[in-house]
Amino acid sequence: MQEWTNVAAAVRLAGWVVYPLTVLAVLAVAIALDRAYVFLRFGRLPAAMRAAHEIDAPGAREKWADRLQRAPSQNAFRRMSAPWEPDRVLPLWLREAKAESVASQIERDMSKGFWVLETIVTAAPLLGLLGTIIGMMHSFQLFGGNGIVDPGGVTGGVAQSLVATAIGLVVALFALFAFNYFSRRLERLTDELESFANARLCEIRLAAT
Repeated sequence: MQEWTNVAAAVRLAGWVVYPLTVLAVLAVAIALDRAYVFLRFGRLPAAMRAAHEIDAPGAREKWADRLQRAPSQNAFRRMSAPWEPDRVLPLWLREAKAESVASQIERDMSKGFWVLETIVTAAPLLGLLGTIIGMMHSFQLFGGNGIVDPGGVTGGVAQSLVATAIGLVVALFALFAFNYFSRRLERLTDELESFANARLCEIRLAAT
């Protein structure tokens, strides 16, 4: 309990800068949780689909098409399967164009909020630096011309500057780790979707021969 009291007192020392930093922290956590849910629910190949991923297995096209219908409508692999559905009377070049368009839309949908995380990475340390400057200015203002200095006020201003910097760095680090992690997840998902589309393209070409 004493530790939480010390943390609360330290946060109060940071001054008004702690409020925008709190907003940035809440935004970073909310986006991280939202993207974690999205990637977990819509960014994975359904378990029932993994056993029917062989392109040369008899009836493979019917298997993956049927099993993907059980996945959520926003599942990335189900969306990517639309241009490659069996028995669609479309030329191959048009299917490839549609698949590229779907892949671009999936990438945009999965990367929502990434720009906010990237902005927080830059803005949080700058706000912490602003709090540092304000705290140091407060400390220097206590040095009067009569030579009388309030030590408590000086140390309070220094503490304010240090706490603001620390909070800004913590928020920025969390946003940086979240941004890098989900960016890597998006890259891996893009690679998996490309492999999935290539497998479907091979199936169509094999069926045509």
